[in-house]
Amino acid sequence: MLDTVRKLDYFALTLPDRPGEGARLVAALKERGVNLLAFSGFPAGRRAQIDLVPEDAAALRAAAKRLKLALGAKKACFVIQGDDRVGALADTLQRLADAQINVTAIQAVTAGMGRYGAIFWVKPRDVAKAAKRLGAG
Repeated sequence: MLDTVRKLDYFALTLPDRPGEGARLVAALKERGVNLLAFSGFPAGRRAQIDLVPEDAAALRAAAKRLKLALGAKKACFVIQGDDRVGALADTLQRLADAQINVTAIQAVTAGMGRYGAIFWVKPRDVAKAAKRLGAG
C-alpha cells in the first residue's frame, strides 16, 4: 500500500507544565466529541505547548471556546500513514530535500500491525510547495 500524505490544519495552545494537564485536556475534548488525528506536546519555557490536529476544526474551535482555551491561529502540518518498512520516511524526506524544503520538526512512530505514522511541519512559506511535491491535499 502506498503512503498517504495529508496536509491538515493544527492549532497550538499552551498549558501549565504539570502532571495531569494533558490528561485533563484530552478528557475534556473527548467529552465534547472532538476526534484528534494527532496530538503533540513539548516543553515551551516554563509551560508546555500542545499541538492539536483535529478531524473537524470547527468542533475543536467550539470545544475550545466552551472550555475557555486560547487556541492559536490555524496553521498547517502534514500527516503520513503507511505500511511500516525499513526506511519508510526516506523517500518522503528526500523529495522534500530535493525541493529545498526544510522539515522543521517531525515525529514518527510504528503503529503496530505493520503500519506507521508521522507528523511533520515545514515553514509556512513552504507549505504549498511541500503539499504539491508530496501530492498532499
